[in-house]
Amino acid sequence: MDLHLKDKRAFVAGSSQGLGYAAALALAKEGCKVAINGRDEAKIRAKAEKLQKETGSQAIGLTGDVSLPDVPEKLIQQTADAFGGLDILITNTGGPTPGSIDALDEAAWQKGIDLCLMSHVRLIKSALPYLRKSDSASVLTITSLTVRQPIPNLLISNSVRLATIGLTKSLALELGREGIRVNSILPGWTETERVTEIFEVRAEANKTTIEEEAKRQAADIPFGRMAKPEEFANAAVFLVSPAASYITGVMLSVDGGAIKGNF
Repeated sequence: MDLHLKDKRAFVAGSSQGLGYAAALALAKEGCKVAINGRDEAKIRAKAEKLQKETGSQAIGLTGDVSLPDVPEKLIQQTADAFGGLDILITNTGGPTPGSIDALDEAAWQKGIDLCLMSHVRLIKSALPYLRKSDSASVLTITSLTVRQPIPNLLISNSVRLATIGLTKSLALELGREGIRVNSILPGWTETERVTEIFEVRAEANKTTIEEEAKRQAADIPFGRMAKPEEFANAAVFLVSPAASYITGVMLSVDGGAIKGNF
Protein backbone atom coordinates (compact mmCIF):
# COMPACT_ATOMS: atom_id res chain seq x y z
CA MET A 1 0.00 0.00 0.00
CA ASP A 2 1.23 3.48 -0.87
CA LEU A 3 0.83 5.58 2.28
CA HIS A 4 1.33 8.82 0.30
CA LEU A 5 3.96 10.07 2.72
CA LYS A 6 6.69 11.07 0.28
CA ASP A 7 7.87 14.63 0.97
CA LYS A 8 5.45 15.09 3.88
CA ARG A 9 6.96 17.09 6.73
CA ALA A 10 6.97 15.61 10.21
CA PHE A 11 8.11 16.49 13.71
CA VAL A 12 8.51 13.66 16.23
CA ALA A 13 9.05 14.65 19.85
CA GLY A 14 11.12 12.54 22.22
CA SER A 15 12.75 10.67 19.35
CA SER A 16 16.40 10.19 20.21
CA GLN A 17 15.63 6.56 21.05
CA GLY A 18 12.81 4.10 21.74
CA LEU A 19 9.34 4.49 20.28
CA GLY A 20 9.95 8.03 19.03
CA TYR A 21 13.02 7.11 17.04
CA ALA A 22 11.32 4.00 15.65
CA ALA A 23 8.43 6.15 14.39
CA ALA A 24 10.80 8.72 12.87
CA LEU A 25 12.79 6.01 11.12
CA ALA A 26 9.66 4.43 9.69
CA LEU A 27 8.43 7.82 8.43
CA ALA A 28 11.78 8.54 6.79
CA LYS A 29 11.71 5.16 5.08
CA GLU A 30 8.40 6.24 3.54
CA GLY A 31 10.02 9.40 2.15
CA CYS A 32 9.04 11.88 4.87
CA LYS A 33 11.18 14.81 5.86
CA VAL A 34 11.62 14.28 9.58
CA ALA A 35 12.68 16.44 12.52
CA ILE A 36 13.67 14.42 15.56
CA ASN A 37 14.10 15.77 19.06
CA GLY A 38 15.96 15.02 22.27
CA ARG A 39 17.71 16.74 25.18
CA ASP A 40 21.26 15.63 24.33
CA GLU A 41 22.52 17.76 21.42
CA ALA A 42 25.36 15.46 20.34
CA LYS A 43 23.15 12.38 20.50
CA ILE A 44 20.22 13.85 18.59
CA ARG A 45 22.41 15.24 15.82
CA ALA A 46 24.16 11.89 15.45
CA LYS A 47 20.80 10.10 15.28
CA ALA A 48 19.56 12.54 12.61
CA GLU A 49 22.68 11.93 10.51
CA LYS A 50 22.24 8.18 10.89
CA LEU A 51 18.57 8.37 9.95
CA GLN A 52 19.30 10.45 6.85
CA LYS A 53 22.13 8.15 5.77
CA GLU A 54 20.01 5.01 6.19
CA THR A 55 16.90 6.28 4.43
CA GLY A 56 18.00 9.04 2.04
CA SER A 57 15.27 11.29 3.43
CA GLN A 58 15.97 14.73 4.86
CA ALA A 59 16.34 14.61 8.64
CA ILE A 60 17.28 17.21 11.23
CA GLY A 61 17.99 16.89 14.93
CA LEU A 62 16.58 19.49 17.30
CA THR A 63 17.64 19.85 20.93
CA GLY A 64 15.17 20.70 23.68
CA ASP A 65 13.23 19.40 26.67
CA VAL A 66 9.56 19.42 25.62
CA SER A 67 8.41 19.49 29.25
CA LEU A 68 9.68 23.08 29.57
CA PRO A 69 7.07 25.76 28.72
CA ASP A 70 9.02 27.71 26.10
CA VAL A 71 10.63 24.80 24.24
CA PRO A 72 7.78 23.27 22.16
CA GLU A 73 7.10 26.48 20.23
CA LYS A 74 10.79 26.85 19.36
CA LEU A 75 11.02 23.27 18.13
CA ILE A 76 7.94 23.58 15.92
CA GLN A 77 9.20 26.89 14.51
CA GLN A 78 12.59 25.37 13.70
CA THR A 79 10.92 22.43 11.95
CA ALA A 80 8.61 24.64 9.88
CA ASP A 81 11.50 26.91 8.91
CA ALA A 82 13.63 23.96 7.81
CA PHE A 83 10.92 22.17 5.84
CA GLY A 84 8.72 25.04 4.73
CA GLY A 85 5.76 23.89 6.82
CA LEU A 86 4.43 20.93 8.76
CA ASP A 87 2.04 18.07 7.93
CA ILE A 88 2.55 15.56 10.74
CA LEU A 89 3.05 16.00 14.47
CA ILE A 90 3.84 13.10 16.80
CA THR A 91 3.88 14.11 20.45
CA ASN A 92 5.89 11.70 22.55
CA THR A 93 7.72 11.91 25.86
CA GLY A 94 9.50 9.72 28.35
CA GLY A 95 7.71 8.42 31.39
CA PRO A 96 7.24 10.24 34.70
CA THR A 97 8.72 9.26 38.05
CA PRO A 98 7.38 5.92 39.30
CA GLY A 99 6.12 5.47 42.84
CA SER A 100 3.16 5.18 45.17
CA ILE A 101 0.99 7.97 46.59
CA ASP A 102 3.15 8.09 49.72
CA ALA A 103 6.42 8.23 47.80
CA LEU A 104 5.52 10.97 45.29
CA ASP A 105 5.69 14.60 46.35
CA GLU A 106 3.94 17.53 44.69
CA ALA A 107 7.03 18.44 42.68
CA ALA A 108 7.02 14.97 41.08
CA TRP A 109 3.34 15.35 40.20
CA GLN A 110 3.90 18.77 38.62
CA LYS A 111 6.85 17.47 36.64
CA GLY A 112 4.69 14.57 35.44
CA ILE A 113 1.93 16.95 34.35
CA ASP A 114 4.37 19.09 32.38
CA LEU A 115 5.92 16.01 30.80
CA CYS A 116 2.88 13.86 30.05
CA LEU A 117 0.15 16.44 29.44
CA MET A 118 1.35 19.99 28.91
CA SER A 119 4.07 18.99 26.44
CA HIS A 120 1.31 17.61 24.20
CA VAL A 121 -0.81 20.73 24.66
CA ARG A 122 2.05 23.11 23.88
CA LEU A 123 3.33 21.17 20.88
CA ILE A 124 -0.13 20.90 19.32
CA LYS A 125 -0.98 24.55 19.99
CA SER A 126 2.31 25.65 18.42
CA ALA A 127 1.85 23.39 15.41
CA LEU A 128 -1.73 24.31 14.56
CA PRO A 129 -0.93 27.41 12.44
CA TYR A 130 1.19 25.20 10.16
CA LEU A 131 -1.10 22.17 10.22
CA ARG A 132 -3.99 24.37 9.11
CA LYS A 133 -2.08 25.08 5.90
CA SER A 134 -1.52 21.38 5.17
CA ASP A 135 -3.81 19.29 2.98
CA SER A 136 -3.06 16.17 5.05
CA ALA A 137 -2.64 17.39 8.62
CA SER A 138 -2.34 14.73 11.30
CA VAL A 139 -1.52 14.68 15.01
CA LEU A 140 -0.63 11.54 16.94
CA THR A 141 -0.25 11.56 20.71
CA ILE A 142 1.68 8.69 22.27
CA THR A 143 0.24 7.65 25.62
CA SER A 144 0.25 4.18 27.22
CA LEU A 145 -1.84 1.11 27.94
CA THR A 146 -1.98 2.53 31.49
CA VAL A 147 -4.91 4.70 30.43
CA ARG A 148 -7.02 1.54 30.14
CA GLN A 149 -5.24 -0.78 32.55
CA PRO A 150 -3.20 0.86 35.33
CA ILE A 151 0.24 -0.54 36.08
CA PRO A 152 1.33 -0.89 39.72
CA ASN A 153 3.78 1.76 40.97
CA LEU A 154 3.21 4.03 37.94
CA LEU A 155 0.68 6.27 39.65
CA ILE A 156 1.53 9.50 37.83
CA SER A 157 1.54 7.82 34.42
CA ASN A 158 -1.74 6.03 35.19
CA SER A 159 -3.33 9.36 36.12
CA VAL A 160 -1.89 12.08 33.91
CA ARG A 161 -1.87 10.20 30.61
CA LEU A 162 -5.65 9.89 30.88
CA ALA A 163 -5.82 13.67 30.52
CA THR A 164 -3.92 13.41 27.24
CA ILE A 165 -6.53 10.96 25.99
CA GLY A 166 -9.21 13.51 26.87
CA LEU A 167 -7.22 16.14 25.00
CA THR A 168 -6.83 13.87 21.96
CA LYS A 169 -10.52 13.01 21.68
CA SER A 170 -11.62 16.60 22.29
CA LEU A 171 -9.29 17.94 19.61
CA ALA A 172 -10.43 15.29 17.13
CA LEU A 173 -13.96 16.65 17.56
CA GLU A 174 -12.87 20.28 17.55
CA LEU A 175 -10.49 20.16 14.57
CA GLY A 176 -12.26 17.65 12.35
CA ARG A 177 -14.10 20.39 10.42
CA GLU A 178 -10.70 21.78 9.47
CA GLY A 179 -9.51 18.43 8.15
CA ILE A 180 -7.00 17.90 10.96
CA ARG A 181 -6.97 14.35 12.28
CA VAL A 182 -6.00 13.63 15.90
CA ASN A 183 -5.39 10.10 17.17
CA SER A 184 -3.48 8.33 19.92
CA ILE A 185 -1.54 5.11 20.26
CA LEU A 186 -1.53 3.25 23.56
CA PRO A 187 1.67 1.21 23.38
CA GLY A 188 2.03 -1.84 25.56
CA TRP A 189 5.20 -3.45 26.82
CA THR A 190 7.85 -2.78 24.19
CA GLU A 191 11.59 -3.46 24.11
CA THR A 192 12.76 0.09 24.87
CA GLU A 193 15.16 1.79 27.25
CA ARG A 194 12.23 3.07 29.34
CA VAL A 195 10.88 -0.46 29.88
CA THR A 196 14.35 -1.67 30.86
CA GLU A 197 14.44 1.07 33.52
CA ILE A 198 11.10 -0.12 34.91
CA PHE A 199 12.39 -3.69 35.08
CA GLU A 200 15.54 -2.48 36.84
CA VAL A 201 13.39 -0.93 39.59
CA ARG A 202 11.28 -4.07 39.86
CA ALA A 203 14.33 -6.32 39.97
CA GLU A 204 15.82 -4.32 42.81
CA ALA A 205 12.57 -4.37 44.78
CA ASN A 206 11.91 -8.08 44.16
CA LYS A 207 15.53 -9.27 44.50
CA THR A 208 15.42 -10.70 40.98
CA THR A 209 17.06 -9.84 37.64
CA ILE A 210 15.96 -7.66 34.74
CA GLU A 211 15.69 -10.80 32.60
CA GLU A 212 13.40 -12.48 35.12
CA GLU A 213 11.16 -9.43 35.33
CA ALA A 214 10.95 -9.21 31.53
CA LYS A 215 10.05 -12.89 31.28
CA ARG A 216 7.37 -12.51 33.96
CA GLN A 217 5.82 -9.54 32.14
CA ALA A 218 5.89 -11.29 28.76
CA ALA A 219 4.02 -14.24 30.25
CA ASP A 220 1.03 -11.97 30.88
CA ILE A 221 0.79 -11.00 27.19
CA PRO A 222 -1.22 -13.28 24.87
CA PHE A 223 1.65 -13.36 22.34
CA GLY A 224 4.04 -14.35 25.11
CA ARG A 225 6.50 -11.62 24.22
CA MET A 226 6.94 -7.88 24.27
CA ALA A 227 6.67 -5.75 21.14
CA LYS A 228 9.58 -4.59 19.07
CA PRO A 229 9.73 -0.81 18.48
CA GLU A 230 9.19 -1.24 14.74
CA GLU A 231 5.86 -2.98 15.39
CA PHE A 232 4.67 0.13 17.19
CA ALA A 233 6.14 2.32 14.45
CA ASN A 234 4.25 0.53 11.68
CA ALA A 235 0.94 1.37 13.35
CA ALA A 236 2.01 4.96 14.03
CA VAL A 237 3.06 5.62 10.45
CA PHE A 238 -0.21 4.30 9.08
CA LEU A 239 -2.30 6.43 11.46
CA VAL A 240 -0.53 9.68 10.54
CA SER A 241 -0.51 8.93 6.81
CA PRO A 242 -3.04 10.11 4.22
CA ALA A 243 -3.94 6.43 3.78
CA ALA A 244 -5.79 6.76 7.12
CA SER A 245 -7.69 9.83 5.94
CA TYR A 246 -11.02 8.88 7.56
CA ILE A 247 -9.61 7.85 10.93
CA THR A 248 -9.70 10.37 13.77
CA GLY A 249 -10.39 10.29 17.50
CA VAL A 250 -9.05 6.73 17.74
CA MET A 251 -7.17 5.39 20.77
CA LEU A 252 -5.32 2.43 19.26
CA SER A 253 -3.82 -0.17 21.58
CA VAL A 254 -0.61 -1.69 20.23
CA ASP A 255 -0.04 -4.11 23.07
CA GLY A 256 -0.19 -7.70 21.83
CA GLY A 257 -3.55 -8.11 23.56
CA ALA A 258 -2.21 -7.21 27.01
CA ILE A 259 -5.23 -5.06 27.91
CA LYS A 260 -7.80 -7.45 29.30
CA GLY A 261 -10.93 -5.27 29.05
CA ASN A 262 -13.38 -5.21 26.15
CA PHE A 263 -12.80 -1.52 25.39
